Amino acid sequence: MDQKIINLYDAYTHSQLSRKNFIKKLAVLAGSTALAMTILPMLENNYASASTLQDDKNLDVENITYPGVEGDIKAVLAKPKGKSKLGTVVVIHENRGLNPHIIDVTKRLASEGFLTLGIDALSPFGGTPADEEKGRELIGKLDAEKNLQNYLKGLDYLRKHRDGNGKTGCMGFCWGGGMSNKLAVADPKLNAAVAYYGAQAKTEDVNKIKASVMLHYGGLDERINAGIPAYEKALKENNIEHKIYIYEGVNHAFNNNTSPTRYNETAAKLAWQRTVDLFKAKLA
Repeated sequence: MDQKIINLYDAYTHSQLSRKNFIKKLAVLAGSTALAMTILPMLENNYASASTLQDDKNLDVENITYPGVEGDIKAVLAKPKGKSKLGTVVVIHENRGLNPHIIDVTKRLASEGFLTLGIDALSPFGGTPADEEKGRELIGKLDAEKNLQNYLKGLDYLRKHRDGNGKTGCMGFCWGGGMSNKLAVADPKLNAAVAYYGAQAKTEDVNKIKASVMLHYGGLDERINAGIPAYEKALKENNIEHKIYIYEGVNHAFNNNTSPTRYNETAAKLAWQRTVDLFKAKLA
């Protein structure tokens, strides 16, 4: 697919551009409105393909709540059956809420031997809506500081969980990748933070990071990648343990297997293995 179309879709999903105006712009690039409507399903997420686990019968998975800043926060909790003293990880969704893809990621990581918590940041609004457009709107209405505190409380929930070992990590995607970087700054007890194509932390805050940081970027993701040099420089100057991986020729959201035009299986598998290896090293 034409990279200009993929870039337009990324711009649409990360801005306040209305769907109506997005379709108009897509029609210009596609050549007609009819062609635009043919292309649209290839751009949008298809959650029928969300599950990557062949069998999750060996997992305990439950919907839980924990106390947030103003009311309960909803989340999915997963872990291997019969296991305890596990390293723990908060999984942070993209900018449309806790969707089937991120629930699958939460379960996949649990199957690797961790206690995982997929938090629904939209809990203050009643939870993630079925309508993705509504989810995108609600993300923009979150109170940034209260949202950060809700995630910090999620990490505390895991530290106190009877099946955890007290060590914590986080991994996030897109909007969630930015949150991973923020948590690395905000939580000195965090052991590892993984950000997939997420906005970088402010360089003046990097000296607060105590966690080992791993950053995954798509080589074609110009919007997010513009922040890499300054962040990398700050990480080096502050002697923060970090790894930066740029996967050439792949797009933003390359890990999302429900997004057919952006998903890249080779890059996704490599980034996943690197992430799991980091968590096994830092959370054991």
